[in-house]
Amino acid sequence: MITKFLGKVFSGRIFKARQPKIVPFSAHGIARERISPCALKVTQTLQENGHTAYVVGGAVRDAILGWEPKDFDIATSATPEQVRELFRRSRIIGRRFRIVHVMCGRETVEVSTYRAGAAADDDKDDQVADEHGRLLRDNVFGNQEQDAIRRDFTINALFYDPTTQQVWDYHDGVEDLKKKKMRMIGDPEQRYREDPVRMIRAVRLSASRGLEIDQATRAPIKSLTPLLANVPPARLFDEMLKLLLSGHAYECVKALRHEGLHHGLLPMLDVILEQPMGERFVMMSLRNTDARIKNDKSVSPAFLFASLLWHEVLAGWKKLEADGMPQIPALFQAMDEVIQSQAGKLAIPRRYSADMKEIWVMQPRFLQRNGRRPYRLIENPRFRAGYDFLLLRCASGEVDPAIGEWWTRFQHADETERRELFAQLTGEGAEPQKRKRRKRRRRTADDAPDAGGAEPS
Repeated sequence: MITKFLGKVFSGRIFKARQPKIVPFSAHGIARERISPCALKVTQTLQENGHTAYVVGGAVRDAILGWEPKDFDIATSATPEQVRELFRRSRIIGRRFRIVHVMCGRETVEVSTYRAGAAADDDKDDQVADEHGRLLRDNVFGNQEQDAIRRDFTINALFYDPTTQQVWDYHDGVEDLKKKKMRMIGDPEQRYREDPVRMIRAVRLSASRGLEIDQATRAPIKSLTPLLANVPPARLFDEMLKLLLSGHAYECVKALRHEGLHHGLLPMLDVILEQPMGERFVMMSLRNTDARIKNDKSVSPAFLFASLLWHEVLAGWKKLEADGMPQIPALFQAMDEVIQSQAGKLAIPRRYSADMKEIWVMQPRFLQRNGRRPYRLIENPRFRAGYDFLLLRCASGEVDPAIGEWWTRFQHADETERRELFAQLTGEGAEPQKRKRRKRRRRTADDAPDAGGAEPS
């Protein structure tokens, strides 16, 4: 109490402040040109108006590692209200963390005010934790040193000034990056309790960036995994989406399993990964996703989650059919049950779950290749997603590969080739004969007497 009081009186800290290492351009190699125009504009505007402003976190980390940063975050001494006043196209968002989104054309830069950790709080009302230690609200403003302390890993506590092209490093993060090491700032167990999502982030960053988690940072993870049950499902979904779309989803999921973190994140995945065919299907899906991202192709989160949960849908579907329920109602019920059971842990947005169901519903239709059904199916707006999903099932051994080959040929064939494809299924000329029989039945029905028993004239 006395220490805090004296600290307030002298408007500073009693204990010696940590001085940052000023890392020059020659040591880190981040040229100003690698920073996005919007981030440059935001930092310059803030600095010109008397505030300090730095590009911070993942963008600095990735640039030092030789990656091309995709998102740029700014840390500043300005309050959210002051930032909002300087940029016309901006808005304040968030409850747990109040930040500002500044828009420049299609690009959005996230601007946050320096924040203090729990040890530096002067206003306890602005920092609230639950009974497990997880911070529920954290809006205590501080200085740059305090902001660096409260960040999770040393490699994320780096501040880059585009004006001087210097990196301010409070926790030897640049050195850790050179050693390919991930270290937690502070006591790992306490930091994981403050925010259990940090455990997932540690696995994601280590797997996707080729880093080794420091032993002290790794040690508490397995014992603290149950804390993830206290994290809001929507936040878990956001973190899992980052992991799955990192371009290294295959390595990340393997790392999650190794650390025991996959239990409870995707409840159905716990069971699926223990089944040889299910594991093969999921891992093939992850590899395909990684390949598309690396080739700058679009990736559908709905397709990815449909792949992760498919084998549980399949198991439920077959069980309901075995109990006597018709095929399609059984599929719909199985889909609903899987989505519902997942919702408690991972809040998959409705826009994704609707697309997932469309992909799943198309699967039995791919096996119905008679009459006009194939023509109607290829006209479905979601046909391509359903077809790609079918190819995964074929490649994993779940479906006969010949079915996938048939659909590959059918969708690109002309009418003559399509008739040949039908003939391969049912025998030469079978398709036209079926059409004739249907026409004959329709004529018979049209010619039948009406309800009053009158004969046709």
